[in-house]
Amino acid sequence: MSITQQYLIDTYRARQLGEPAPPAPGAHDWQVVREWHDRRQFQAVVAGRPARGRVRRALRRWSLWPRALG
Repeated sequence: MSITQQYLIDTYRARQLGEPAPPAPGAHDWQVVREWHDRRQFQAVVAGRPARGRVRRALRRWSLWPRALG
């Protein structure tokens, strides 16, 4: 059974039971990739390697950047 077929069955069952429909396959893929990337960068900062991109912006926003550097 393919992912699409399983999704259609789950959607049908949810409609019959009056429950909310499940998310479509692949709907959250980019969010998962983004979170995985952020976690790797966070682990790099904890290990003492310099932060880049979103992690650097988050550290600045939380006023942790000066403490993280020194």
